[in-house]
Amino acid sequence: MNTIQHIMKIIIAGGTGFLGNSLKKFFEAKGYSVFILTRQPGQEHEIYWDARTLGDWKDCLEGADVLINLTGKSVDCRYTEQNKQKIYTSRIDSTRILQEAVEHCAHPPKIWLNASSATIYDHSEQHLNTEANGIIGDDFSMNICKSWEAEFFRAENPETRKVALRTSIVMGNSGGAFPKLKAVTKLFLGGKQGSGRQKVSWIHIGDFCRAVAWIIDHEEISGVINITAPKPLTNAEMMNNLRKRMKIPFGLNAAVWQLKIASFFLRTETELLLKSRNVYPEKLLHSGFSFAYPDLEAALEDLIQ
Repeated sequence: MNTIQHIMKIIIAGGTGFLGNSLKKFFEAKGYSVFILTRQPGQEHEIYWDARTLGDWKDCLEGADVLINLTGKSVDCRYTEQNKQKIYTSRIDSTRILQEAVEHCAHPPKIWLNASSATIYDHSEQHLNTEANGIIGDDFSMNICKSWEAEFFRAENPETRKVALRTSIVMGNSGGAFPKLKAVTKLFLGGKQGSGRQKVSWIHIGDFCRAVAWIIDHEEISGVINITAPKPLTNAEMMNNLRKRMKIPFGLNAAVWQLKIASFFLRTETELLLKSRNVYPEKLLHSGFSFAYPDLEAALEDLIQ
């Protein structure tokens, strides 16, 4: 007797960026049905939403297997009061309205993964932050993450497992920080930034997608989880590895005062380079997840052919 195979239905809110596109390709390659909630739909399976109010888009959540929310204004900008407000409201409003939509469902998504950030942990060069012992501090970025997670976990949904993804820097060639790091290295500016002692937590885009799939498949995983490779390294070590892999003989170091001037003209903030993110994926490893790229050398070998 033929059994009808269930095709998994995945909704990605705010899914037109680097991470969303990568997840879409990853899941479609598995034969899953992927729908994107976006302010500017143009492709098949893209549905309009404004990320603030209920609309017809809520109907696509009905009977979905997975909801992934990646919505949020990029933090790669100047922290003006206007930008700070947009960073905050884009995350809180989208999470709040998705909660409302999930509550309207007769058959809500079985799992809801909401973006968060490894930036929730305090600047730390020595202390390795796990989910259990992570030190969470008090500044603009950390408070954004705290508010974001508080909004996400504010209501319980008995039929929907909730997981907040505390994601580190995701390394891939089609977006995020990595193309910029390669560009400055090519210009012989790939030395250490600031003291170079600040830790960099990172994950290869392939492992990011596989980790998301692993969480979906493993029902015992809920709450907050660190999505990062198990071997953070210093900024100086990262830039040295990158220069070696790209066969660039030297890279000029950048002092903090130089980075402050450069970040002003590049319309960004020095925090993105100088904060020490020292994060460890304890829950992922304890659940049995295996990284294809556990160290930066392996990741760079794949990303720089």
